[in-house]
Amino acid sequence: MKTVLFNKFLTFLNELEQNKINYQIAHHRDEAVMITVSIVGERWEIEFLDNGDIEVEKFISNGEIQGEESLKELFERETANDPIIEKISVLT
Repeated sequence: MKTVLFNKFLTFLNELEQNKINYQIAHHRDEAVMITVSIVGERWEIEFLDNGDIEVEKFISNGEIQGEESLKELFERETANDPIIEKISVLT
């Protein structure tokens, strides 16, 4: 990581710590380090890329709460296009 980007990275982590915001650090892409931040109703993915860029993606809830029956949807969506994976029903 370039020095300027690394300084931004550390400053960002320090701000999260000072504000008592929980986060996780992950490495999913060769050229980036991701910080995942979860706050009420939102999840933010902040990636610090080796070219100096910072990418931010926000996932914001519409506030709708669903019941247990919606858990089936998780597996149906993920297995619908994959013939290798058998559909799993966790709610039978």
